[in-house]
Amino acid sequence: MQTYRAIAIAALALATPVAAQQLGTATPSPPPEGVAPDKGAANPKGQYAALDALPDWGGIWFVMGGRPGAGAPEPKLKGEYLERRLAWVAEVRAADGVARRTRSNCSPPGMPRIMRLGQYPYEFIFSPGRVTVNQEAWMQTRTIWTDGRGHEEDPDPTFMGDSVGRWNGQTLVVETRAILDELEIDTGWPHSDEFRLTERIRLDPANPDILINEMRMEDPKALAEPFEVTTRYRRDRYGKLIEFQCAENDRNPVNEEGHTEYN
Repeated sequence: MQTYRAIAIAALALATPVAAQQLGTATPSPPPEGVAPDKGAANPKGQYAALDALPDWGGIWFVMGGRPGAGAPEPKLKGEYLERRLAWVAEVRAADGVARRTRSNCSPPGMPRIMRLGQYPYEFIFSPGRVTVNQEAWMQTRTIWTDGRGHEEDPDPTFMGDSVGRWNGQTLVVETRAILDELEIDTGWPHSDEFRLTERIRLDPANPDILINEMRMEDPKALAEPFEVTTRYRRDRYGKLIEFQCAENDRNPVNEEGHTEYN
């Protein structure tokens, strides 16, 4: 047992990034540009009272309605991205309407699609300097910084992107960039590394149990014009998120038919 434990510890050490191993001696991160050293999300003490002025988004939220049908607005692609879209449409038609998977079952759809999932709910948590969006799907967490910082200069693209927001009255205005360009606006609708998303999220004045998210998408490489769509969510005041466990081996390949091959 001792030998096995020693081997396991050695393997873990080799697999750990150098930066993580040296965390104890590394230079501390500086405050984000635009945020005072003793303010912002990293220094919440003394700032909680200000949260009372924010709107009530308590509970969990479900997307209202099903998938967009015929007549729903569609992005207007251009150039190579339009060619990719047309090739995808032809492939789906040839497969009797079945779209081939291009990613693992356990790979989340990322932004902006993950904010429009009809099956799994969302939870919005306010804290000083940030809004945290917990999503039941894939147990994803999205951080929207609201402490005055700007976007990172050269961020690594991620599934959730780099989200910076501000409160305009009772409306949360969010700009997200640095989203992985291998993701899609929606199934079969590609975008580039210059994709930008702006969201304006607010309660419906006529019904406080409905949350409105006005989404504007811009991409100078892929979109001929900005694409706008509105998503509405209904509140379940006393509901809670359920654990979503997806433990598929991420090294299992996806074959040409779009099915995961298990090794």
